Amino acid sequence: MDKVKTAVVGCGAISDIYLQNLKNRFSIIDLAGCCDLDEQRCRAAAQKYGIAAMSVADILADESIRLVVNLTNPKAHYAVIRQLLEGGKNVYTEKVLSIELEQAEELVRLADAKGLYLGAAPDTFLGGAIQTARLAVDRGMIGKVTSCVAQNGRDYNMMGQLVPFIPQQGGGIGFDVGIYYITALVSILGPVRKVSGFLKYPTELRTYDQPNSPRFAQQYKVESETILAGTLQFDSGVIGSVQFNSECIFPEQPVVMLCGTEGVLYMADPNNFGGTVYYRAKGSNERIALPDAFGYTENSRGLGVAEMAWSMAAGRKGRANKEMAYHALEVLHGIARSDRTGGCYELKSTFERMPPLKSGYFPEYLAKDHLCVDPEAALT
Repeated sequence: MDKVKTAVVGCGAISDIYLQNLKNRFSIIDLAGCCDLDEQRCRAAAQKYGIAAMSVADILADESIRLVVNLTNPKAHYAVIRQLLEGGKNVYTEKVLSIELEQAEELVRLADAKGLYLGAAPDTFLGGAIQTARLAVDRGMIGKVTSCVAQNGRDYNMMGQLVPFIPQQGGGIGFDVGIYYITALVSILGPVRKVSGFLKYPTELRTYDQPNSPRFAQQYKVESETILAGTLQFDSGVIGSVQFNSECIFPEQPVVMLCGTEGVLYMADPNNFGGTVYYRAKGSNERIALPDAFGYTENSRGLGVAEMAWSMAAGRKGRANKEMAYHALEVLHGIARSDRTGGCYELKSTFERMPPLKSGYFPEYLAKDHLCVDPEAALT
């Protein structure tokens, strides 16, 4: 099968693991070049991975480049994705599709109108841990799922001094981290019907007090939420509770739990691809670790890109698709709108829950007695 020629826009902190995996790990990807507003940073990344240093104009002019990965700042997502789609490129973007829901809706319509693929991270839901949890739910291990809980707390005051976009609009813990948890939940449980909730925004000016921050001693305003909490009603009848708090501490303590009529699943951190999923059966006090049957347990950034490329080659819909990405974003915006209005928000969007990855494909280091095949076959 022909490889999909791919370029990356944005050579910031997250780009290195993407470039590494896209270059060396996924046979379907032919990594052609990278682009960044910082030309020196772009050239350094291109030299490191033996690819071309390009501009957006170069990418758009190259008809052989079929897929572009957008790793820019969230504030730039709308403009960059729109330009690429208008130029006829299939696009996979880091989370989220766009900061504003209306802009994300426009991008979805544009991709549909042009017959192009548009997908989005987080692709951690394709990792071994979340796929294992989905397999357990689909096979009825915990009976009928009735409720779920997802929460995390971390210290954004420290992180925001080192990562410039975190205090900005779109960089808050709900939209930057909560999106991992929402995506994990909807990938397993399906669409959400209605939400309500609360957000907290700090009003005081803060000071960069970390000596290693390039903005040390400068004052800044936090434009994003520091706490987002909400209640979710799924189409299936499941009731969920979510809470994301950036006014907390390190190390963070993520919690994701699915409760059913016959048991409970304790999931791993959705911010990671791997981790152990534990199962407790009805009437038992023992938590049992479930074996991973999928692989992709290490840092597999770009997994969603590869899955999209395989989907393009096969002419099918991708799993990390724009409809699910938009729906997860609407869940977060719905909680924000509930906070502003004081009432529940009923979601306008829905999505088709896609088939899980094929199970039984393990990383090469687990191969025994020639029973193992290429784990990328799970994506085909």
